Amino acid sequence: MMRFMTTAIVALMASMASQVAIAQSTLQQLSELRGPEREKTLLAGARGEGPLMLYSSMQAPSIVIIQKAFEDKYQIKMRFWRGGSEDILRRSMAEKKGGRDDVDVIESDGPVLETMHREALLAKVSSPLLEEIIPEALRPHREWVATRVNIFSAVYNTNLIARDDVPRTYEALKDPKWRGKLGIEADDYDWFGSVAHVLGEERARSTFSAIGMTNGFSLRKGHTLMTNLVAAGELPIGLTVYLQNIDVVKKTGAPVEALLLDPVIARPNGMAISRNPPHPHAALLFYDFVISQEGQNLLRQREFIPTSTKVPSALSGLNVHFEDPALQLDEGDKWQKIFKDIISAKGGRAR
Repeated sequence: MMRFMTTAIVALMASMASQVAIAQSTLQQLSELRGPEREKTLLAGARGEGPLMLYSSMQAPSIVIIQKAFEDKYQIKMRFWRGGSEDILRRSMAEKKGGRDDVDVIESDGPVLETMHREALLAKVSSPLLEEIIPEALRPHREWVATRVNIFSAVYNTNLIARDDVPRTYEALKDPKWRGKLGIEADDYDWFGSVAHVLGEERARSTFSAIGMTNGFSLRKGHTLMTNLVAAGELPIGLTVYLQNIDVVKKTGAPVEALLLDPVIARPNGMAISRNPPHPHAALLFYDFVISQEGQNLLRQREFIPTSTKVPSALSGLNVHFEDPALQLDEGDKWQKIFKDIISAKGGRAR
């Protein structure tokens, strides 16, 4: 009996491995299609597969806009599960451990997608539309692509600080006149690590230590919250918010302006196809749709900063340094400790 069960389990595992290999081979062949034949083949196959499944950390209203546009264009049904980036990683890892293949496409932040690459959860994907994406958005392994970015920016309240008086460099923030006026997001150690990679670790440490010793930092939880606090006049300056959030509150008439201090850091968010998607045709069709000019324009309309060279964005006129998610994973603990020692220790508890 035991021998029979062992044989059955081995046979099942071999069958599952064979199915995965066939699915990956199919995906690879589809991925290499070019020209008009690509969309025609993907669409024909997708119509016989069933609903596409997306896991995304994007806010639900934005996902719904993309879902509707995709469904209207191709008449292919799409479902989605929305969760935080860590929730997506945990769910995907649990499914892998349980031998399940539930998801077709994953949309999340760079470190999570890079972790999924390292855990062999993603498929290598090719598309002619990748030629329209900025080079910095492409990963060497081609298992995920940055489809949008968050550009870090400082923001200041124009009612509290005159335009001619705003600091133009991090060095200028050492001036005692900024005491008690500087807010910073409590968990932006990855931003600090990226700044340090550009400036040099010693210079970054000494500069921010001096700012903290002289003026202190008001730690806040959430980039949107800090933008709103500056808009309300509760904080004169927020050092690490997202550029697109400033644009959103400015449209409401809030007295705020962006302050781009060098180096300007961009945090990538991206998209990937799972290693064994249950609906490979639909997965590739959706992948192409999101990185196309049409899909990237949808992201722009939702106040995201797209990575397509075909869509005008804040990336066009800025000297931006992209965070490297691989370095974030490898050096995250180091920069988290340094950030805590330099920033958090000079700012008290996050609020």
